[in-house]
Amino acid sequence: MALVCHTGLACQAWGAQTRTRDGRGKEDRGRGSCKLVERFAHNAQAGQHNSRSITKKWTAMAAQTTTKQVAENSAESALLEALIGVQGRGRSASKQQLQEIAEAVSALEAEGGVPNPTASSLIEGRWQLIYTTRPGTASPIQRTFVGVDAFTVFQEILLRSTDNSRVANIVKFSEKIGELKVEAAATIESGQRILFRFDKAAFTFKFLPFKVPYPVPFKLLGDEAKGWLDTTYLSPTGTLRISKGNKGTTFVLQKTLDPQQRLLQAISAKGDVEKEIEELVRLNPITNTTDFSAFAGKWRQLWSSQAAEANWLQKATSGIPNWQIVEGKTGRFENLVRFLPGFQLRAKAQSEEVSKQRLEVKIEGVDLEVGPFCIPFKITAAGYTDLLYLTEKIRITKGNRGSIFVHCREQDSD
Repeated sequence: MALVCHTGLACQAWGAQTRTRDGRGKEDRGRGSCKLVERFAHNAQAGQHNSRSITKKWTAMAAQTTTKQVAENSAESALLEALIGVQGRGRSASKQQLQEIAEAVSALEAEGGVPNPTASSLIEGRWQLIYTTRPGTASPIQRTFVGVDAFTVFQEILLRSTDNSRVANIVKFSEKIGELKVEAAATIESGQRILFRFDKAAFTFKFLPFKVPYPVPFKLLGDEAKGWLDTTYLSPTGTLRISKGNKGTTFVLQKTLDPQQRLLQAISAKGDVEKEIEELVRLNPITNTTDFSAFAGKWRQLWSSQAAEANWLQKATSGIPNWQIVEGKTGRFENLVRFLPGFQLRAKAQSEEVSKQRLEVKIEGVDLEVGPFCIPFKITAAGYTDLLYLTEKIRITKGNRGSIFVHCREQDSD
């Protein structure tokens, strides 16, 4: 202002009875190791680059029109696609991600969008920040709050719909806590530029009957309280905006988030992830989701539900970084759980297409890697994973034990 041959694949496979090295199926003995791998196999990640059709079908009529129009603009689609999986609204973006975003922004600015955006009613309203650059001169609010995914950041613009033109930046902490609103008087200088001067700010907490003033004496700041905002691109649909501030910061904002962005936001803010997943599953843009070439690569797990059947180890390791590396040609994959640098567990498995949405998974072994040492465990198991949703950046799967997994494809830097 946020994924298909998954961890769920191996994870569920580990629920089957495993065999120890001597072949006798002593469940109690192999179960611990199985459970260990179960979590790992379930942990992997999902799709990156091109969700060309994700935004073409909305359930609600208004959202359907908005998303379809955005999808029809390839430059806008390229920008939104580049932003998928970028955390902290750009804070943790890789160099390649930053380059892709910068190129997409430049393409839209060259395209032009709505001419003289400050004269258009489309610029007015509440905008949600989905990305920003971070120059050293960024404001304290930007440095403190904008990079926190759990917060939602908005900008409200009121120019022609009122006699008192205003611009406000809003940081919403949560529905239960409240928000910070920093307001400014605004004037239009040109077709692109809005001048503003901050004049008041306050915290609104749900648990207090009054507002708490933000401790900044704007009247004493002089020119430091002034600034300007150039809108370098405003989409003809009025749903996407690119602006640049007087401190050198670039902002990308949306009025209505597309379903993928809403899912990522729900994960970051610990919102209703299941609801967003249900909507995305209804919009699955790929017919044959088990096409291995579609989800080859390295996937990072973003979120998982814990079904009643999930084992204790799966629950205990849910916050540990884990990936899944999928080979597109063979259907083989590795589930990697990294406890600490130099201390990780790697589960190897083979998957096979059973139907257009189901993969059968067979675990073939697990290695515990401690520094230069590798301790192999001859563990075998079988299970399946249903592939619910897949784009080039986002993947959602459901294992045979009922747990659901969301993954995001990332660059393989290992």
